[in-house]
Amino acid sequence: MKQDWKPGTLIYPLPAAMISCGCSPEDYNIITLSWLGTICTNPPMCYISVRPERHSYDIIKRNMEFVINITTEELAQATDWCGVKSGRDFNKFEEMNLTAAKATIVSAPIIEESPLNIECRVKEILSLGSHDMFIADVVNVKADEKYINQSTGKFSLEEAKPIAYSHGQYYELGNKIGGFGWSVRKKREEEI
Repeated sequence: MKQDWKPGTLIYPLPAAMISCGCSPEDYNIITLSWLGTICTNPPMCYISVRPERHSYDIIKRNMEFVINITTEELAQATDWCGVKSGRDFNKFEEMNLTAAKATIVSAPIIEESPLNIECRVKEILSLGSHDMFIADVVNVKADEKYINQSTGKFSLEEAKPIAYSHGQYYELGNKIGGFGWSVRKKREEEI
């Protein structure tokens, strides 16, 4: 038997990402978000949703750029800390010993310790209620070479041990149960 609940946002788990923003070192900030995702493959586009009262909101709106920095088990404490402390009161890069490195295309810094940095340029801002959605073009991706398989050239994010967010908690990712199309391949193998 199922219960009816009031409408809510119960689509979990979600990625836990640190979003870096700002166009100069005195303006740099980090906000931790889970309200983010892919919108389109071609052209590559994504979004982040930010409450207007958050310190990073004005920085992103003013510069129209940000970087999505994928987080890992190693970055879990910094991920949480940057989500509960305000950049109005702290220099988050300094407090968490994170490196603000130069991005390739955008002015916002990347977090060097992150295995994957997705440079984004805002295309549109939608006011939706509690959050505004920043729809962005992905203009560059920086991948840590230590997670690139030398024989296949593929990026192995799972080796970096990314974390997920669900209902106020952070989690390690579990065991792989299959890959894209595995259910079809299995059926084909049984038919042969």
